Amino acid sequence: MILEPIFLVYIVGMNLLGFMMFGLDKRKAVRGEWRIPERRLFLVAVLGGSLGAWIGMYVFRHKTKHWRFCLGIPGILVVQCLLVYMGI
Repeated sequence: MILEPIFLVYIVGMNLLGFMMFGLDKRKAVRGEWRIPERRLFLVAVLGGSLGAWIGMYVFRHKTKHWRFCLGIPGILVVQCLLVYMGI
């Protein structure tokens, strides 16, 4: 299956966004500033940024003790990989 170039650009962009959002949220947490809502972090993962979000979790060591993120982000990634594999 050959993926359309526009789809690849979208997926790369969403994964970069997911990665950067976890880094930004960690930075804000350390500084005691306003935080990115968890709902928004999950939304970016669901919209295609799950791999970037998962990598960001461990690179920035952020949200790795929250079971929702430890199970949810990889779970979203698995579902998305299955959908791509099935051609949906």
